[in-house]
Amino acid sequence: MKLGLIACFLFIVGNASAMPATVDYVYDGDTFAAVAHVDDGADVNVRVRLINVDTPEMHGECDSEIQRANMARERLMKLVPRGTVVNLKNIKDDKYIGRIDANVILPDGRDAGQVLINEKLGRAYSGGKRKSWCE
Repeated sequence: MKLGLIACFLFIVGNASAMPATVDYVYDGDTFAAVAHVDDGADVNVRVRLINVDTPEMHGECDSEIQRANMARERLMKLVPRGTVVNLKNIKDDKYIGRIDANVILPDGRDAGQVLINEKLGRAYSGGKRKSWCE
């Protein structure tokens, strides 16, 4: 059933320019849970991964990566605290079931991923093998 809802969600958003979503909680520096508000009035629980950005992993390979991961998560928590309504753009299916990739547009119009990149808490990512965060 959940897979069917996600498939319907992705079909509906294929034609949408932006979809509002209410943030529930932040997993890490580039992923959070939200309730997406679909055009027909339906709400869908999704995990959202910021598109085009990579942040350090919470269970990283070294202490410096874990420290950076915590910093990135804390920053994302400040950018999108619980209850914040963001706009999701360029929504795509993710490799994990129940998760989507999207540009996350903050209430002030900034792209959350670009904020993390600008603040050196993340780096541009377009797929493929990720570079190590360990020094």
